[in-house]
Amino acid sequence: MKKEDKEKIVNKIFSKLFLLLFITFMAIYISGKSGYYEYKARTQTTLTKAKIKKFESDVKKGKNIDLKDYTKEEVVNYDNKMSELGLKISKGLGNIIKLGLEETFDFLNDQISG
Repeated sequence: MKKEDKEKIVNKIFSKLFLLLFITFMAIYISGKSGYYEYKARTQTTLTKAKIKKFESDVKKGKNIDLKDYTKEEVVNYDNKMSELGLKISKGLGNIIKLGLEETFDFLNDQISG
């Protein structure tokens, strides 16, 4: 393989990698600027009206008050056969991508080092 061909391959890989990193950065930047993270944090710490009424009622009755009792979020279990299958596929694809990247970087390292 000619040196020029090797350089073209390396440049092509680096340009695609740079594009992927740029798109990832922009997605994170836009979600940060749009207030998504602040919204999620606020919804996790805000008491609902029903919980506030229950809290006030318990205070009037003189019950022991623990803030954790009023801020619990109910966790819905979405586990089923399809989600388990999706998780297995996701882990498998993740392993394949990891191996592919390792092989790519090994190849690039071999090409660069001579």
